Amino acid sequence: MRWSLLPRSLNQLLRGVQQAIRVRGGALPVARAVAGVVRSGGLGGVRRLLARAAAATDDYAGWIRQYDTIDAQQRAALRAEAEAMISRPLISVVVPVYNTPDAFLREMIESVRAQLYPEWELCICDDASTAPQVAKTLAEYADRDPRIKVVRRTRNGHICSASNDACALAGGRFIALLDHDDILPEHALLMVARYVERFPDARMFFSDEDKLALDGQRVEPYFKSDWNPVLMLGQNMFSHLGVFETTLLRDAGGFWAGFEGSQDHDLVLRCSERIDAKQIVHIPHVLYHWRLSAESTAGNVAAKPYAREASLRAVREHLQRLGHAAKVEAVSDKSSMVRATFEVPEPKPLVSIVIPTRDRSDLLKRCVDSLREQTRYEHFEIIIVDNGSTDSDALALLERYARQPDVTVLRVDAPFNFSALNNEAVAHARGKLLCLLNNDMEVTQPDWLDILCGYALLPETGAAGAALWYPDDRLQHGGVVLAGGSVAGHMHHLLRRGEAGYFGRAMLAQQVSAVTAACLVVRKSLYESVGGLDASGLGVAYNDVDFCLKLDRAGYRNVYVPYAGLYHYESATRGRDADGERAERLLRESRCMHERWGAALWSDVFYNPNLAIEGGRFFKLASPPRVRQFE
Repeated sequence: MRWSLLPRSLNQLLRGVQQAIRVRGGALPVARAVAGVVRSGGLGGVRRLLARAAAATDDYAGWIRQYDTIDAQQRAALRAEAEAMISRPLISVVVPVYNTPDAFLREMIESVRAQLYPEWELCICDDASTAPQVAKTLAEYADRDPRIKVVRRTRNGHICSASNDACALAGGRFIALLDHDDILPEHALLMVARYVERFPDARMFFSDEDKLALDGQRVEPYFKSDWNPVLMLGQNMFSHLGVFETTLLRDAGGFWAGFEGSQDHDLVLRCSERIDAKQIVHIPHVLYHWRLSAESTAGNVAAKPYAREASLRAVREHLQRLGHAAKVEAVSDKSSMVRATFEVPEPKPLVSIVIPTRDRSDLLKRCVDSLREQTRYEHFEIIIVDNGSTDSDALALLERYARQPDVTVLRVDAPFNFSALNNEAVAHARGKLLCLLNNDMEVTQPDWLDILCGYALLPETGAAGAALWYPDDRLQHGGVVLAGGSVAGHMHHLLRRGEAGYFGRAMLAQQVSAVTAACLVVRKSLYESVGGLDASGLGVAYNDVDFCLKLDRAGYRNVYVPYAGLYHYESATRGRDADGERAERLLRESRCMHERWGAALWSDVFYNPNLAIEGGRFFKLASPPRVRQFE
């Protein structure tokens, strides 16, 4: 193996390997996993595995001690808060059970009985377990605590039927779903009740989660985006902890047989169709501990191959109910994640592709030639905005392009202002759709424009942005995160192609706060309705972030679509903004963004307040978090 395959720090790698051994229950399971990676992915797969192991060494145990541990004083305060609540809704915790190991079953039940919030009931359906201890333990607890209700099926009906029978016992205003071997932290239901009071119109709630390693330690926290309907197509980011208004769950028909393994994914999608997105609330705290085992999808997706097929079907049927023509497929043959792309209706609308440029004929030629030669979507025009080229080769190339019937060349002799150049081109655009495209791009994927247009034409979409790759196949743009004092930054910057990123988010389409204008597609009507790019205050930097935030404020979703990818030779024309006048201008534009958007830059709802934003260190633990402990 080449040394370049190893992460930068051997120390960090060793810590990652030690954690993998602990999480998977020994060196032998880890060795088997590595062997499987070698067979399926070769040395590149090994490198990705080592990188993930190294990334997993973030000190979550220390973070828990400092920010997610309840002491006696806090426990007393939380109990007092529970007693003082006005609404105090009854929460029915619903659990389908089948042949659960007795120790795990007892831990699950005791975690509910230990809740600081007292207004709960535990509704358990035993799905005709063949292990006799299950019925004995459930009878024991039902006799001991009147809040525990138990029903036993005479025939095994699998998880959907058992879940429905457990839900039939529920008398609470809300139903919280809990798997038979998982655990709730003691403040979980209190936090749910608190958010019910805080958001009285909400009908669905979901929280962050982590996993329980085989040694009982908490590992692999998933700090989630707020409700993200686009990401929800690709993965069930709602579960766990998932809480539903009882009437909503029942009106949606409960769990549907045939979706076993992805029954929660299907249920969430169906319930979300019946309510407004604002009625789905994210609780940014770890309220669920998902137990790792060899048989669970928490530890091994391949353990339940039928779950992937059920998830694909759930997404297909969801999009059909919404009236969307889409292609739904697995991201890869070894992944449970889902890729959805939307058909562009016929006749396909004209796309006006706007390309600002100056000199550098080599870049422009590569961009335009690859655009023409590689793009399958045929109905487009090209608008080149020449910002004062003087190079003879560039001028000759522009003159040649200007003679072509589907190309317009505009000459703007003024100081560089990216926003003004694009706005000028849009004023001449004939297309229903606009594609803003840097001149230092190279098209290599024939369906890139079809994919972006498919997303951009959805009624709820604002801007749709592509994955942009450096020539060495490291990620340049994977969606934009609002980053407080730094204004914004790119998710998964420098991630290598093929790596999934944070819980798959590098590979999945998702709603984000912003995408880069180096390559984005948007309806012309929307571009004009929000005033286009800001040429007065944000002539060079952050204009795309500001533009996307204006679209978001107007009620539209900005979407990162990694299924469309281009090569980006970043800022090859202009260079960097680190010195002199450029640095001063960047500071002015940063101040403009802070004055305009203020606190929003510190609270990206499509990121998470428990994750860092300082210095572009995205998807690392924030210390301290930007949400107060147990708030």
